[in-house]
Amino acid sequence: MNLKQLGYFVAIAEEGQITAAAKRLHISQPPLSYELAQLERELDTQLVKRGPRGTALTEAGKLLYERATTILALATATTREVSSLGKGMTGTLTLAVASSTAGRAPTARLAELGAHYPGVALEVREGSVSEVLELVSSGIAEVGVVRTPFASQGLRCRYAPAEQLVAVMPPSFEVGGELSVTLADLARVPLVCDRRCAEAVRRLLAARSLEAFVACLTEDARTTCACATAGLGVGLVPASLLRICDTGDQFVKAVDERDLETRAAVVWKADRALSPLAERVVALLGDLS
Repeated sequence: MNLKQLGYFVAIAEEGQITAAAKRLHISQPPLSYELAQLERELDTQLVKRGPRGTALTEAGKLLYERATTILALATATTREVSSLGKGMTGTLTLAVASSTAGRAPTARLAELGAHYPGVALEVREGSVSEVLELVSSGIAEVGVVRTPFASQGLRCRYAPAEQLVAVMPPSFEVGGELSVTLADLARVPLVCDRRCAEAVRRLLAARSLEAFVACLTEDARTTCACATAGLGVGLVPASLLRICDTGDQFVKAVDERDLETRAAVVWKADRALSPLAERVVALLGDLS
């Protein structure tokens, strides 16, 4: 099993047809079918079920697809990292960004890379905090931007200032004072928030014998803002997200609860020397303020 075979297999898995995969890879169908057969023979298991309408992955094929995408991404990242160390400020850097930090990263200062180093490119990957940490841990991304709380063992971290959550309120769900709301206020209205925020709010309200009604659970803080703007409930998002989200005519009030304050952070592996390009990116990101 080699990288070429894994690349061929990923193309077949994603296209759902060997003919379409061959077209994507700019090769003819027979050698692609041969490489797939060789891979199945080497692994002694069927990876793809062929049918009149295309192909489908077996359970073994699904596992290999998951591992193959990670292996190929790591191979690409390794090539870039080694090349960058050899050449200095050239090449591509992969920056992994948690969706909840979208109002803080990427920052406008990163434009300096293109201005001063024309040969430099950024690849930005987005995901949850856990997904970003996995990309950094595996070496696929040299630098990540996440939001507290997160496990910081094995990482070097540069934290942004603490920021409050804000409540994005449709007029029909307005509660609280003129500029802020309390947890008790939020217990009276349907909430929209991501999973991590929902867990924290439920825990804090339960400690005060109150209950949260999460009417809409999201995976992305930007989606939280959009759902609140659509009237599904009161959205809870980091204050910095308002820089990139249009809340329309909704009320926006600070959540008066210090235990819900969060901090964005730039992270990288503590046991790995950063490439010159990654060092420059970390310096430009600063403390994300």
